[in-house]
Amino acid sequence: MAGRQRHRLLLENAEQLVLVCGRREPYLRRDGAASLAVLRAASLVVGLDGCIKAVGQADVIRNQFSEATFERIIDCSGKCVLPGLVDAHTHPVWAGDRVHEFAMKLAGASYMEIHQAGGGIHFTVEHTRKATEEELFTSFQHRLERMLRAGSTLVECKSGYGLNLETELKMLRVIERAKKSMDIGISSTYCGAHAVPKGKTATEATDDIINNHLPKLKELRLSGEIHVNNIDVFCEKGVFDLESTRRILQAGKDIGLQINFHGDELHPMKSAELGAELGARAISHLEEVTDEGIVAMARAKCAAVLLPTTAYMLRLKQPQARKMLEEGVIVALGSDFNPNAYCFSMPMVMHLACVNMKMSMNEALAAATINAAYALGKSDTHGSLEVGKQGDLLIINSSRWEHLIYQFGGHEALINYVIVKGKVIYENERCDTMSSY
Repeated sequence: MAGRQRHRLLLENAEQLVLVCGRREPYLRRDGAASLAVLRAASLVVGLDGCIKAVGQADVIRNQFSEATFERIIDCSGKCVLPGLVDAHTHPVWAGDRVHEFAMKLAGASYMEIHQAGGGIHFTVEHTRKATEEELFTSFQHRLERMLRAGSTLVECKSGYGLNLETELKMLRVIERAKKSMDIGISSTYCGAHAVPKGKTATEATDDIINNHLPKLKELRLSGEIHVNNIDVFCEKGVFDLESTRRILQAGKDIGLQINFHGDELHPMKSAELGAELGARAISHLEEVTDEGIVAMARAKCAAVLLPTTAYMLRLKQPQARKMLEEGVIVALGSDFNPNAYCFSMPMVMHLACVNMKMSMNEALAAATINAAYALGKSDTHGSLEVGKQGDLLIINSSRWEHLIYQFGGHEALINYVIVKGKVIYENERCDTMSSY
């Protein structure tokens, strides 16, 4: 027996314990993503440091640990335990409501038509610039809480609705404040190149970012005020071209930021090829990626963060998920939560990935856990239930984990507990006891 050392949490007797990985894989692709590690009649232990200490058959864990050493024990009989979900792409800090644009889209207006008419990103920029830091934080906090209740325990959060240094820093301070005050995990992204500011050319905006924004970010990182993880650019026709994108991403890489950017969404820009060349950790969207770009990403181990909500809401061509998987690309998923794609739920994202992008449920769960964590440079600590990793977990009230994807929009009745670092952050006391039926 493992002595009398205290532990934070014991989850015992789970019908299914979905490890996702069992051999410390940093990502899963091809056959690995198609076949996940799952234990039956299993238990899991989280220590006081918030990390997983043991995973295994329930009778083995029972013999190793005394129940008296646990702060909390949850009986998971008839239930499933999964890793906390990872949302690899969101824009959750903004002010202003764009519900009126949904009607325009339904009437046939394209994304770029709305953007060029002063709507889209520019509408949100105008409102975000006017908002106070406190107003932005309050709405951001509420959005993160909704993501958490839908099972996301690690979320990538971008700036990008400022487009000037003052507002971009305001957004990044809001993200930093949430990192320190909330339980949900956050990977922060500087996305000052989300659009070309009004009154500037793309070249002028690029120069401003390289000469002013990034040096200030470097200064704030060194002083410990703001810790940014990633750099993003919207590489797109009519926004930032390939050369401007290259300059900004390289400048960000030079100050220690991971490259994680928007590419090949509306037009084939050869963004995938550029990202592979620059050593990008991830590229998002990729609806218009070339065959050569897919091969380049696979070789470079650059994750493809696919966003099925965006293709669905904007009626775009679906990303070629099956081709990417077959070519050995590391496929991840994100909600793309923003005023244009208002979705908090990674279970719904996984469902859309399966139905519209022809992914299997195993592939979708891998994409929303270990591969999404890899896209954020965090798969050594997140994305699977393995000893030594952070104890971020979901308990769902079903005897088969697939219900989390199968029940489209059903997560509100299905997710019983959301746990971060072994602490219960959300407990759904009204969890539907008949959720499997």
